[in-house]
Amino acid sequence: MDIKLDDLTGPEVISLIGEHLQGMALHSPPESIHALNLEGLKEPEITFWSAWEQDQLVGCGAIKELDRQQGEVKSMRTSSSHLRQGVAKKVLAHIIEEAKRRGYQRLSLETGSMEAFEPARRLYESFGFQYCGPFSDYIEDPNSVFMTLEL
Repeated sequence: MDIKLDDLTGPEVISLIGEHLQGMALHSPPESIHALNLEGLKEPEITFWSAWEQDQLVGCGAIKELDRQQGEVKSMRTSSSHLRQGVAKKVLAHIIEEAKRRGYQRLSLETGSMEAFEPARRLYESFGFQYCGPFSDYIEDPNSVFMTLEL
């Protein structure tokens, strides 16, 4: 798998982000959706990667710099045709390594509390993420779960 910086202009990536946003809308009430659209992912504090196997997009992920000490995992998504093949695990490992390279002390994330997000929560737990309270601009929300990893 090749994980590379992405400018979010390719049709495959645009489609995957659309799939990601549709999935969030399907499983979360509108006020609890924190997924970023294409324009949000192009903000300067966001670094976005796409994951490829040959010429096929298999997943993506991003990191948002909250400050010089902390980053946030954003837009983790595996293509529906590549689920349960280790894509998310490799993308998350890449994001964690980048956070360490940047010298972050902590990497945090928000994900859904509903059953549909259970596989994501298990993945984050397997990497050592611990449940925590809201961080950055988030507020308590019964539809959200917050996790953090000390680096």
